[in-house]
Amino acid sequence: MTSYEILLLLDPEHAEARQDEIVARAREQVEKSGGTWQSHDAWGRRRLAYPIAKKEEGVYHLLVFDADGPTLDEVSRVLKIDDDVLRHMATRHIAGSRTSAPREDFAPPAPAPAAAAPVEAAPAPAEAEVSAPDEPEADVSADAEPEYAPTEEEPEEVPTEKEEE
Repeated sequence: MTSYEILLLLDPEHAEARQDEIVARAREQVEKSGGTWQSHDAWGRRRLAYPIAKKEEGVYHLLVFDADGPTLDEVSRVLKIDDDVLRHMATRHIAGSRTSAPREDFAPPAPAPAAAAPVEAAPAPAEAEVSAPDEPEADVSADAEPEYAPTEEEPEEVPTEKEEE
């Protein structure tokens, strides 16, 4: 038996009873085929990064169970058929790991205000002062050669096998 976890993304417009029914059906399939149910963690309603089936939000559930490969295939097949399941992803569960819901206090960075005051362009610097903005200025004098410059000396020749004979 292998430990698996399935992250379900369910349609938020349906009642909580319908969501519980989907989870219960998955649990029933796992237990009926000889697997063991480990846990069910309801993460709740979350805003999606992009719309799925014209939905801006989804309800997440994490299911963890032990089963064999054909059982996982059957559970995935049934989840694909159900229209209330927007997405699901099954992965192997790493022993001792704990997958938890994303923090609710996390807020993505706010976008820059669209109506910002225009910034006046600074006068162009003289050609001698221009340097690449991402590159630090070198402390090498104009007379010194950079470290990566090839030397003028020719490399010492190493005899090949034919020359040794």
